[in-house]
This record gives sequence, structure tokens and C-alpha cells, in this order.
Amino acid sequence: MPTWGYLGLQDSASPLMEQLAYFHDHAMFILILITTLVGYIMINSALNSLINRYLLENQEIEIIWTILPAIILIFIVMPSLRLLYLLDETNTSSITIKTIGHQWYWSYEYSDFLNIEFDSFMTPYDTDQNFRLLDVDNRVPIPFNTQVRLIISAADVIHSWTIPSLGVKADAVPGRLNQISFLVNRPGLFYGQCSEICGANHSFMPILIESISVDSFLNWVSSNS
Repeated sequence: MPTWGYLGLQDSASPLMEQLAYFHDHAMFILILITTLVGYIMINSALNSLINRYLLENQEIEIIWTILPAIILIFIVMPSLRLLYLLDETNTSSITIKTIGHQWYWSYEYSDFLNIEFDSFMTPYDTDQNFRLLDVDNRVPIPFNTQVRLIISAADVIHSWTIPSLGVKADAVPGRLNQISFLVNRPGLFYGQCSEICGANHSFMPILIESISVDSFLNWVSSNS
């Protein structure tokens, strides 16, 4: 999770977030090159007292600055489309979890098991025990290195289920089911919050994923069934 003054992306905990970070670096590299080149040309033109009489209405230059941006856009669009389809892939999931957004808490249902349903409310802030506005009374346990499908909806207004370190975000829309798929590649606690302004207590409905081993997850399932 980010700390005070942290300006970068959160440490990735899933292959999707790793790909998003790679694409971010790829796009930023291209933007820095463009910014440097354009800045150099502008500064050089401003400080140069000479004028090239062939610069204005030059057919070759117009062809270059039409084709070159198109090529640059191709180098940005192709990995972007690939990543977009990876984010939408939900065919090989091993566990399905359904979550419903309420004003102002989340409820969860493990569809593959009987009688596992619970609500997740934010806990009061305690400086010695938890993080402000991020801890909940009922965490969402999932096994790591396992593909998880999450079905998302809402009971009242539009919410948004988001875990930045996993690279997943989906709107919870009343009367509609959205789904996302992700894999957590290490154990730990991963925090998120509702990312759609949903009312007075929008800031008080956090999300907390607990990634545990498969054996610990099965023990939790057997104790709650």
C-alpha cells in the first residue's frame, strides 16, 4: 500500500498489475522522448535569429510530422489493446466470488461453497491496530496463485470495486453484473476503496483482500460452511 509522499504506482501483487506497470513505463518513455524533442525544437527556434526560407509550406516536413505521430501511436496502441483484452479475460477461473455494494459497505458471497456470505464494514480507527479508513471487520480471504473471478453488482447506487495493487477496478451497477478476473501471486493484505462517489459515506467503505495459502483457505471454508 502507498505511504505518505509516495508518488509511484503500488507494488504489484498480480500479473495484471505487472503488465500495467510495464505499459506505464513504456508510455512514459515515449512521452519523455517526444517532450524532449519538441522542447529542443522550440527552444532552438526561439533562440535562433536565422530563418529557413524553405521551412514554411515544406511538403516533406508536413509528411514527416503526419506519418511519424501515426507510427508512435501504433507503438502505444498495440500493447494497450493487448493489455485491455488480458484484463477482460475470465475463462479459467477456479473460484467465483460475488460482491454487492451497499450504502455504505460491501457484502460477499462465495458462490462455489454453501452458506458463506458476510458483510464487510469499516472498523473504527485505532492507531495501534489498523490503518485509518482502510481496515474492515470481515476480510475477503482468497488463495494465492489461484485465478479468482469476481462478480460485481450494487443494491442501491453505483459503486466501484477497486484494488490498486492487483490492477483491478470495476463498477458496481444496480441491476447489472460486471465481472473481473485476477490472480494474486503472493500472500498478504491488499487494500482498496470504493472509487465511485456514492453518497455521504463514500469514503467509509474500504475493501480488504487477504491472500493466504490454499490449505488455510480450505480450513477457513470448512470452518464457515
